[in-house]
Amino acid sequence: MPESPGSKLPEALPLPEPLPEPWMRGIIAGIDPVVGHLLRASEHILEDFERAIAPLSVEQVWASAHGMTSVGFHAKHLAGSTDRLSTYLEGRQLSAEQLAALQAEGTGNETAEALIAAVRQTFVRYAELVRALTPEHFGDIREIGRKRLQTTAISLAIHIAEHGQRHVGQAISAAKLVTHASRG
Repeated sequence: MPESPGSKLPEALPLPEPLPEPWMRGIIAGIDPVVGHLLRASEHILEDFERAIAPLSVEQVWASAHGMTSVGFHAKHLAGSTDRLSTYLEGRQLSAEQLAALQAEGTGNETAEALIAAVRQTFVRYAELVRALTPEHFGDIREIGRKRLQTTAISLAIHIAEHGQRHVGQAISAAKLVTHASRG
């Protein structure tokens, strides 16, 4: 019996390969390699962070398993510190609102979705600032904190990525602990 034209199933498309880590996804055309690496680092931070906390309930986000700080703390601190450090990268000092937000990082009832959005927003800003940073301005002086401790623009941009990775790692560990603890 001949097959009707619509009876044959299309051949299955190959499943996409998982993406490599952002730093292995190639050179960003037209961008200084140092700046490009910082942009890839921010992608890595966001991807790892979202993958770790997206499935968590509000209770899991704010639980403190085994005496560790909560995922919620790491999320709020990651968003808040990136915002504050980005302000310094812009060459400005912190606002009263930023200082007040610092005091509230350890508590909350935000969902994983809301925390992901907050972290994403601060890293979009960071990426915009880093994209604007050119090698001739890497050595521009930036002042940090009330004591106005001096550093360079590139050192500050690098520190934001390093600090972000540290807190993402802690958020991943905390998420694994609360997920394991809730399974009993």
